[in-house]
Amino acid sequence: MRRAVPVVFKAACPDCRSRFELAANALRLAIGGSSRTTFYSFTCPACDAAVRKPAGDRIVQLLSGAGVRTLRLHSTV
Repeated sequence: MRRAVPVVFKAACPDCRSRFELAANALRLAIGGSSRTTFYSFTCPACDAAVRKPAGDRIVQLLSGAGVRTLRLHSTV
């Protein structure tokens, strides 16, 4: 049986300029109806700032594939 390796993502805070690694459960992904409303967010572990960054198709694919919690902001109907 294979042991799952935890996925970590490198991130940076625009407020305090800290660089760090975050586990998939520390990130949130919101998929909107356009590229302007699709983003990922996290809380900076160094300064507790709420960080929100745009997410293109590749970022969405990577984050959702790693099990990041995802919220769909638009319906597909």
